[in-house]
Amino acid sequence: MKVDWRVDEASPLALAFLGDAVWEIYARNHCLNLGILRPRDLQRQATRYVSAAAQAEALRLLEPILTDAERDVIRRGRNQKPSHTRRNVDVVVYRLATGFEALVGYLYAAGERERLDEIAARALAALDAQNNQAREP
Repeated sequence: MKVDWRVDEASPLALAFLGDAVWEIYARNHCLNLGILRPRDLQRQATRYVSAAAQAEALRLLEPILTDAERDVIRRGRNQKPSHTRRNVDVVVYRLATGFEALVGYLYAAGERERLDEIAARALAALDAQNNQAREP
């Protein structure tokens, strides 16, 4: 898909807007790759990746592999004051999730698909590992 706007001129919230949709596609595709086929199960599993808490946790787990430029995009996204926040989500968690979405949107719009694929794969694997540990007795 062609991007006709300049990524360096987009606001962090515009990048997060795009990143939210892109991350949703990665999460849904991952669920299908796991062999989940029933719509109800797909929705339930996808929520484990796209919730603000999951995105904030993915960001925490990815921190060691991020570049300074990527950290800057996250910082800008995290520090934006959205016009609303979810009532059931802590403000700090919501802002971290916005930073994560801004990074995903930035990488997508900048055409850095290889890096985006790497970050998405690592985030999904880390969230899977964490979910599996939480289920073990």
